Amino acid sequence: MSQVNESQILTIGRVLNDQNRPLKERFRALFTLKNIGGPKAIEQIHNCFKDDSALLKHELAYCLGQMQDSRAIPILIETLKDVTQEPMVRHEAGEALGAIGDFSVIPVLEEYSRDSVPEVAETCQLALCLLQWLKSNNDSANLQKSPYMSIDPAPPANIVDVKRLKEILLDENTSLFERYRAMFSLRNIRTPESILALSEGLKVGSALFKHEIAFVLGQLQEEIAVPHLEASLKDTDENEMVRHECAEALGSIATPDCFDILNKYINDSKRVVRESCVIALDMCEYENSSEFQYADTLGKVAA
Repeated sequence: MSQVNESQILTIGRVLNDQNRPLKERFRALFTLKNIGGPKAIEQIHNCFKDDSALLKHELAYCLGQMQDSRAIPILIETLKDVTQEPMVRHEAGEALGAIGDFSVIPVLEEYSRDSVPEVAETCQLALCLLQWLKSNNDSANLQKSPYMSIDPAPPANIVDVKRLKEILLDENTSLFERYRAMFSLRNIRTPESILALSEGLKVGSALFKHEIAFVLGQLQEEIAVPHLEASLKDTDENEMVRHECAEALGSIATPDCFDILNKYINDSKRVVRESCVIALDMCEYENSSEFQYADTLGKVAA
């Protein structure tokens, strides 16, 4: 996107940072900035961390990690260290530090791998495992091979047997990193059997683990996962981080059933769940439309 000038980036940044605009417009602006990249886009994303929407801030951190630009590291460290930020925002900052793949962040991740918030501690432990794996494999190219164009928090395991992968995935005595590796292998295999194995993960383990399962099911966009995602979304005792990710996964799958389910939770008592349903319904509309791309704010501001 080298043809994008600074004035356009600032205009898109104003959309992102305008609390009076609909959240769905601000999300689209964020993903437009992610796709543009570079220091000015990072700066506009940084400006938004004072927002009062935990959902939006966690997505800011996610996008900074996916951009894989080391210039975002100070912003992510600041966010990880800020105990006034919601756990899901701090967790996403920790994961993003791993995604960038810069070994200079190891001391910070080590410090926060002992954080009092379980989701934050587990995320930093995972990010450390990822960086150690990258170091010992001396090859970050393996991480770039995700068929879903995402920088994942763990590389897929070198196993193709779904039954064995499912055993690893659901075994809470196995390290979280190895369970994540099994998760991404099951995603990449993408058979009904592997998707149902993943769906069982929604009932097992920590909030962090279950939220990643939901994220992966959203990437797969397969209708077979809908009842499992709905069950977790409607469980008001489930961690809101998990429920939010289930809502967004339903938005990606975007069947008529998904529309109906999401509309039921648009007034949920948890803000992050309500907002996730708004974003997910926008994703549903996008998936069922002839729109060329989701991150479309550049075209709108240039028009």
